[in-house]
Amino acid sequence: MTDQTHSPGRFGTAVSSPARNRVLRNTYWLLALSMLPTVLGAWIGVATGITASLTGGLGLIVFLGGAFGFMFAIEKTKNSAAGVPVLLAFTFFMGLMLSRMLAMVLGFQNGADLIMTAFGGTAGVFLVMANLSAVVKRDLEGLSKWLFMGAVVLLIGGIVNVFVGSPIGMAVLSVMAIGIFSAFLLVDLKRIVDGGETNYISATLGLYLSLFNIFQSLLALLGLFGGERD
Repeated sequence: MTDQTHSPGRFGTAVSSPARNRVLRNTYWLLALSMLPTVLGAWIGVATGITASLTGGLGLIVFLGGAFGFMFAIEKTKNSAAGVPVLLAFTFFMGLMLSRMLAMVLGFQNGADLIMTAFGGTAGVFLVMANLSAVVKRDLEGLSKWLFMGAVVLLIGGIVNVFVGSPIGMAVLSVMAIGIFSAFLLVDLKRIVDGGETNYISATLGLYLSLFNIFQSLLALLGLFGGERD
């Protein structure tokens, strides 16, 4: 007996409940797996100081060039056997890029506590959005274009602040990022739940980027306002 329960996908196609659940399950597994290369990259970066010299414009070029290069490669390989290794290599790179901020926070007396607080806050946001995605009935796809515009504003603001170096500017951008990427998280999770996303590698990439930005922004805020110097 075939399953007759379907939901409309993003482009109006019908996606079966088993297929939808499989994408969601694979996405969660791959998202959990992606944390391992991220932690490894962050640990290597902190231990070796390999990213310490990536300041100002040089750091920006390396980060943007690497991130967008990897995202292009993930898009090209998402339907092949290379998709998962490329995604995991991207998360390792992101861990390396995060290590400079982690090293700065670990310079505080309470640095380890701040990192754990940021991690707990990020996990809390994910749990809230995952539960909301299962109960919200309204189609949220209309929010995507506005959130994309917000992300572009954040990117431009972040580039400017690299050269200005304003703590207040960083705080404002961090608060905006937490709000925008929390909403992105909800939209992406809802799309998976509704069957609008059928590729678990693309789904994982979207969720990972939102979680990475939320964690990084929370850590920046905690470092700015909660860091205790010796």
